[in-house]
Amino acid sequence: MTRPARRRDSVPELVDRARAGDPRAVARLVSLVEDAAPALREVAAALAPHTGRAAVVGITGAPGVGKSTCTSGLVAAYRRRGLRVGVLAVDPSSPFSGGALLGDRVRMQEHATDPEVYIRSMASRGHLGGLAWATPQALRVLDAAGCDVVLVETVGVGQSEVEIADLADTTIVLLAPGMGDAVQVAKAGLLEVGDVYVVNKADREGADRLSRELRHMLSLGERSEGAWTPPVIRTVATTGDGLDKLVEAVEAHREHLRRSEELAARRARRAREEIETLTIVELRRRLSLLPDNRLDALAARVLAGELDPYRAADMLVAELTGEAIATSTATDTDGLPGRR
Repeated sequence: MTRPARRRDSVPELVDRARAGDPRAVARLVSLVEDAAPALREVAAALAPHTGRAAVVGITGAPGVGKSTCTSGLVAAYRRRGLRVGVLAVDPSSPFSGGALLGDRVRMQEHATDPEVYIRSMASRGHLGGLAWATPQALRVLDAAGCDVVLVETVGVGQSEVEIADLADTTIVLLAPGMGDAVQVAKAGLLEVGDVYVVNKADREGADRLSRELRHMLSLGERSEGAWTPPVIRTVATTGDGLDKLVEAVEAHREHLRRSEELAARRARRAREEIETLTIVELRRRLSLLPDNRLDALAARVLAGELDPYRAADMLVAELTGEAIATSTATDTDGLPGRR
C-alpha cells in the first residue's frame, strides 16, 4: 500500500510557523531561499512586513583565527542575556556535492538542543566576498522568525573579500597572534570595514604586540567629530575570556548607530545595493533568453568599427527593457562616450 504524499505547507503557513518559533519551518524557508526556488519571490513578499528588528552582527577574519569558536562563545553570551540567537555560518562549498562542509555547525554542537538558537550552515557555492549569494534573504528569514541577534560568520576572508560590512549592522574583525600583523590586515581592507576588532587567542605569545600594532594602525585613520572609534578587545574564545566585553562593545556600537542615525542609513544603503544586485540578476536572466546570434551580431559590429561598445550596450539594454534609445551618442566630461 502506497503512503499518501505529504502535504507541503504554503508559504504563508511556513512564515506563520517560523514566526511562532518552529525550527522546521525556518529550515524550509532558508532552503527555499538557498535553492532559489520558484516560490522565492512569494517568500520575500511574505517576510518583508516582519523584518528589521534583529541586530545583525558580522564576524570575519582570516581562516584559523577562531571565528567559529568565537561565534559559539557569543551565542552563549547572548543566551545568558535571554536573547534568541540565529547563526548563519557560511562554509566553503564541497568540491563534490557543492554543499556546505558543515565545519561551523560541528563546532557549535553545545547549542544544538537549545530551542532559542537556530544555526544554519550555508555553502558559498563559489561566491566571493566571504558570503553566500542567498545570505541577505536567509537573514530576513531569521529576522522574521523572532531572532533578537543574528550572527553571520564568513568563510574566511582574503584580500578585498569584505562583503560582510554591507550586510551587518556591526562588523567584528578577528585576528590572532601568528596569523599576520596589522599591516596584512590593512592590505586585506579590513581596517576600513571593522567596527570592533578582536585579538583572539590572546593567551599566546605575540598578542600584546598585535594589539599595539592594531591600535596604532587604527589611530592613523581620519575620523569626523563624534565618529565611532573601533575598540580592540582581547579574547580567549576557547575559555570564554573577554567575550562578555565583546558583547558590551557590540551593544555600545549599536547604541552609537541609533543615536547618530547611522543604523537607518546603513540599512537603507543595504536595501539599495540589494535592489541593484537583483536588477542586474534579472537583466542577466533576460539576456540569457535572447538568441545567441543577437549578442554575436553586436559584437561583430563592434569589431568592425560600426559601433562602439557603449552604443552596443545601450542597444542591448533597450531591447531587454523595451525602451527606446537616442539615435546619437553624447560625450561625458571625461571624454568617454556616454548615453542620452
